[in-house]
Amino acid sequence: MKKKITIIIGGGIAAYKSLELIRFLQSENFEIIPVLTKSASNFITSLSISAISKNKVYSDLFDLNDETEMGHIQLSRVSELLVVAPATANLISKFANGIADDLATTLVLATDKKVLLAPSMNVRMWNHPATKENILKLKQFGFELIGPNSGEMACGEFGLGRMAEPIEIKNQILSSLKNKNLSNKKILITSGATIERIDPVRYISNDSSGIQGTSIANALIRKGAEVIFVTGKSTYEKPLGAKIINVESAREMYDAVFKNGPYNVAICAAAVSDWYVDNKNSKKIKKSFLKSPQISLKENPDILSDISKSKNRPELVIGFAAETDDLIKNAKSKLNQKGCDIIVANKIDNKSSVFGNLENKVSIISNDKTVHWPKMSKAEIGEKLSDLIENH
Repeated sequence: MKKKITIIIGGGIAAYKSLELIRFLQSENFEIIPVLTKSASNFITSLSISAISKNKVYSDLFDLNDETEMGHIQLSRVSELLVVAPATANLISKFANGIADDLATTLVLATDKKVLLAPSMNVRMWNHPATKENILKLKQFGFELIGPNSGEMACGEFGLGRMAEPIEIKNQILSSLKNKNLSNKKILITSGATIERIDPVRYISNDSSGIQGTSIANALIRKGAEVIFVTGKSTYEKPLGAKIINVESAREMYDAVFKNGPYNVAICAAAVSDWYVDNKNSKKIKKSFLKSPQISLKENPDILSDISKSKNRPELVIGFAAETDDLIKNAKSKLNQKGCDIIVANKIDNKSSVFGNLENKVSIISNDKTVHWPKMSKAEIGEKLSDLIENH
């Protein structure tokens, strides 16, 4: 007998993605019970949803025929999981405040099953304090979230607010419904960019956004892992459910890493500065036409190498390598020098600037083999790495 999943389709431009999500879930042998909100019918039709889901589309709380076939309380509990995609700011607000004024909100309030939200809204709406407060309440209620992703929106603005891709939602659904095999594992993830101060207003750093580190953390949290997320400068949201440790310099990151161990797995995805400024000024350096300031650099401690060779070495240590040339050769050299188990390598050049992008193409390098993954979203890379760790 097929397991059932209820998909509540909210009224946003991303509603069309629900059709692809239904197809993905059907390929995993799920039966889909679709619920269409009134506002969602402005973007997608009941006929198209019914044709793809091969099931009746529910929409009206007070449809007596529906109540005869299946009451709204039974409908709220017949599925293994309720998925709201897209979850608009309006729906999120209603869920957070216990409002049940239509079928969708009544089902969520009455259910005894997990609820997974895939938020979708304008970046300003997502960043609004009211939405932040509502999301916090829902997490406390036990709701799960996936996304939103960052990117260009239908309104023309750019930022967080895009609904997660259907493949990402499908993967989280599968993860939510299966045994969480990493529930007894403590996993370190370093992420973002470290910065090294020259003076109080200037520093040396790089363009790392932290997107990949967060994507990996999210995937591992969905598998039940305890994630210690040590992050430097980042332009991306931190993973929900992780222990977040914010640092600035490489030495601060080093101290945080070794203070919070030991770990079962260590993933060093941060772009860590190799050097720090030894003659950092305590005051702003003033411009002089007579001479340029001289910066003295000293080598930072090596987090990846030291954790790979430590007394309490994790079972699995994964490093990252961004190279401008001789990608595989340099990545293999790093693998041997650092003593880690796996290097995730990617090319940096004028044609493929990885930093800040939502997609990447990586090679997975170990002592035994090198596997080239096709170009995919960083969220998918996070999922595949979490699977690799789980299988390990």
